[in-house]
Amino acid sequence: MKKNLNSEKTKKQISIWLVEDNTRYSKTLAGLINRTEGLICSKTYSNCEDAFSEIESSQSPDVILLDIGLPGMNGIEGISKFKDFFPDVHILILTVYDDNDNVFEALCAGASGYLLKDSAPVKIIDSIREVLAGGVPMNMKIAHKVLEMFTHLKPKKNDYGLTEREKEILQLLTSGLTQQQISEKLFISFYTVNTHLKNIYSKLHVNTRASVVSKVFRENIL
Repeated sequence: MKKNLNSEKTKKQISIWLVEDNTRYSKTLAGLINRTEGLICSKTYSNCEDAFSEIESSQSPDVILLDIGLPGMNGIEGISKFKDFFPDVHILILTVYDDNDNVFEALCAGASGYLLKDSAPVKIIDSIREVLAGGVPMNMKIAHKVLEMFTHLKPKKNDYGLTEREKEILQLLTSGLTQQQISEKLFISFYTVNTHLKNIYSKLHVNTRASVVSKVFRENIL
C-alpha cells in the first residue's frame, strides 16, 4: 500500500493570533507556538488597532492570545470587538495583571481564559488546547481569585433579625411539628411558643404557617 506522504501537510493547523506589545516576549511566544506540532502563529500585532485594520480581509483564527496593557485600546475593550468580527473565536488573556477588576471584567467581556505571563511555556500551549476542547484555562492564582469573587457575589442569607430561640422554633415548625409538639420538645409553655411565633410572623411579614414555610425554603433563611 502506498503511503500518503502529504497526509501531515494537509492536516489542519490551529491558527493563533498574538496581540502583544512587548516585542521580545511576542517573538519568543510566536516561536514557541510555531515549534509546536499542529499550531501556527499566523499573525502578530502590537496593538488592537493594527489587528482591526486587517481583520475584514483575514480568516478567523481559532484562538487569540491577547494582552491587556496595550497602547491605545486595552485588551479588555478589544475582546468584544474581536468577538463582533469572529463570534466563535476563543480569546485567552495573557497578561501581568492579576487584580480582581481586570480578571472580572475580562471574563465578563467574553474571554475564554485568563493566564499570567509568568506561566510556564507548556502551560500556555496546554491552555490553547484546553480552550479548544471547551475548557476555561486559568493560572491557579487566578482560579482562586475567581472563586473568591463568586463567594463575595453570593447574596448573604437574610435572617430577618430572628433570635436563636426563634430560629429554633422556626426550624421545628418547618419540620412539621405543631405548636403543642414544639412546646413539649423545648420544655416551654404553649403560650410562650405562640408568642415566639407571633414575633416570627411579624419579622418575616407573613400571616400563615404555609407562608412561613414557603418563605423559609424560598429564601434559604435557616
